Amino acid sequence: PPPRARAMASAFMPSLPNASRPESPTDGNMKVPNVAAELILNDHIRKMWSSGSDTLRANKRKGLLPRGMHSTFGDFPPDMSHHAWKDMPPILKKKPGMQRCSSAPGLGTWNAAFVGTGGAPRGIPPKPPKAGAKNILPSPASNLRKFYDRGDLPIGVAHGGDRKMISWKVHPSKLDLAMYLPLLFDGAREQEDPYRVLAVQGAYELVAESSPESLVAVLPSLIVPMKTALNTRQEVIMCTMMKLLQHLLLVGGDSVGEALVPYYRQLLPIMNIFKDKHINIGDQIHYGQRYRTNMGELVADTLNMLERHGGEDAFINIKYMIPTYESCVQV
Repeated sequence: PPPRARAMASAFMPSLPNASRPESPTDGNMKVPNVAAELILNDHIRKMWSSGSDTLRANKRKGLLPRGMHSTFGDFPPDMSHHAWKDMPPILKKKPGMQRCSSAPGLGTWNAAFVGTGGAPRGIPPKPPKAGAKNILPSPASNLRKFYDRGDLPIGVAHGGDRKMISWKVHPSKLDLAMYLPLLFDGAREQEDPYRVLAVQGAYELVAESSPESLVAVLPSLIVPMKTALNTRQEVIMCTMMKLLQHLLLVGGDSVGEALVPYYRQLLPIMNIFKDKHINIGDQIHYGQRYRTNMGELVADTLNMLERHGGEDAFINIKYMIPTYESCVQV
């Protein structure tokens, strides 16, 4: 705004004291993006054009997201809460089973596969079923939800103006990284606030406050949460986890990248499935590029960062898991 308008605004809106403005503990060392506010903004934008089939309530009804509890101590007994879940349908669980092939012989006839039909046409065989490699899978409840409900987390939500940040009760550099960083990575797949805000923003700030040596020491505990989030095949959760992985590589550098090479077999198979999934809108303009939600581009950026920071053995291991990958490093 012009100087005159800025002066008038400052006259009618006095500045707040510093105590009411929670600042990130990493402002002096590394600028951490406000990822939590970005996720909340994306939720509101998605509600505008969504048909209502992928909302938080709809995903809970489908069993894709964990349902909440009646209290911090769990659900009430069924005999004391008859109408607790009357509006929620039961979660349907598919029974695992094997499908019989259309060309398989009869089970009760000897040599049934070689018996003719007397000239009658066999008809059109049914189409093979879809593999379902990109089908969305349920996201299990994280341990961060339990810790937050009990009040065992040293972080809380700080509401201030147009941003939604977290406030640390203890400085991140004084926390036990081996305990809280895997907990925050495990909660990064949550889609319900405040669990998601605390997990995603807390993981970004805690990683930014850590040294590469400490990140390498705690890295084996982060593989299972990252693999669990990627295996859900939900694009929102996968994008959040791959951005966290990129932030981990930016802070940790080559030491973290080389330590990740033995774990490519746990992380890269899911990326191989979604590496070609791009947003095809023809000659139109994609205005959401700044949110980095294009799955194909995000997978390519993640693989390039893994190769750059993974040392001399990174490319051959990525090529083994993703045969169509081409190196981004010029020899």
